[in-house]
Amino acid sequence: MRIGVSLNIHRLETASGSLYTDAMRTAEKVGFDGIWFFDALGRGTFRVDPISGMAAAAAVTDTIELGTCILQVPLRGTVELAHRILGIHYLSGGRIRLGVGTGSTEGDFKATGNDFSARFRKLAEALPVMQALWRGEVVGDANLTPPDFAAGGPPILIGSWAGSRWIPIAANDYDGWISSCHFTNIATLKEGYKRFKGEGGGRTVASNIPVDFSGGGGTLLDDDNLDLRCSEEEAKERLNLLAEIGFDDAIVTVNDFSEDYMMAVRALHA
Repeated sequence: MRIGVSLNIHRLETASGSLYTDAMRTAEKVGFDGIWFFDALGRGTFRVDPISGMAAAAAVTDTIELGTCILQVPLRGTVELAHRILGIHYLSGGRIRLGVGTGSTEGDFKATGNDFSARFRKLAEALPVMQALWRGEVVGDANLTPPDFAAGGPPILIGSWAGSRWIPIAANDYDGWISSCHFTNIATLKEGYKRFKGEGGGRTVASNIPVDFSGGGGTLLDDDNLDLRCSEEEAKERLNLLAEIGFDDAIVTVNDFSEDYMMAVRALHA
């Protein structure tokens, strides 16, 4: 199972941007398999938007995978978003893995003047258009003329709840499924994984796993959400649980960007 990391800059309000980009370099240095970005705005904390984050990471790293978990597509214009993602995929050397979803926080839609009730329709309409543009097709008046190296665009993974109608769509039409451990209990993760694989789906990503080695820990039951707020030894066991379920990737969230700490987190799962 691959281990990716999300760098929780919103907990470091006094930090400079260089601390963030240095942490990206550190993530690659200590052996994380990917750097992944969340998408949230208007919630009272600062986050670098995921597109800017991936662009910065592409500039300061060489080989590490760069992904979103997830990008709220309905908040953005389809053609403009397709153009920006294609550009980052090109500049990163093809390292982008685009996790997308409808979003579930109405405040983000109010903040950007978008219709929360239309989010499912907008996502379903936007993704085929983006893929067509990445293939070099003309859509309306839009023609992105993708360079050969980035033609086809990045793989798309669908972020959804385990019981969602999007799971068979993710399995049959796209490249993977992203779940959220922070908002989903273990029994539901297992159910979602089984549904996705039963539909013939490919890559499975368990995202949004908070890390805090000072946490209390304790035995996890199926109705508990999975986190790493526990000792390092217990954290290893919890990641092994995800690997035993069958997940291909686990995306941990860290607040401490020191090299020693990030190395310890990466060492939790070989």
